[in-house]
Amino acid sequence: MDYYPRYAQPFTLREAICLDVEIITEEISRLQNSLTKLNDTQAQLNEYIQQTKASGQDADAEIVQAAKDNVAVIGSQEERISILKMALAEKGIDTSGGHYDIPQSAASTHQPKEASQEEGALQEEGALQEEGALQEEGDDGVYL
Repeated sequence: MDYYPRYAQPFTLREAICLDVEIITEEISRLQNSLTKLNDTQAQLNEYIQQTKASGQDADAEIVQAAKDNVAVIGSQEERISILKMALAEKGIDTSGGHYDIPQSAASTHQPKEASQEEGALQEEGALQEEGALQEEGDDGVYL
């Protein structure tokens, strides 16, 4: 089975299939936790950006950049969960029960229009940075 990811990933689907089920499920759990935190942070960043613009000011450039970077990291981690779920399915494990689903938050449903447009542009142009450069500091997860 071949799969061509949209984002740079630290492993291929074929490599993921070779991993033990325990490693795959632990990595999915770690990514789900990370996504929950990233989505919460993204919601806060987007709220700040909206409030700043509503008051007629320009949002801090570093915060705007952080929100853009989060879009890429969130997309990459969601895709990584999908790859790992495909690996589990290839091993005969049913992943349809919701346990391995990608966590959703207000950030994913209430992104400002500009953030959604930026995400689309980043994905279409393939201009996303390498995942390793975007990883959070202190992230001690399993690197596959």
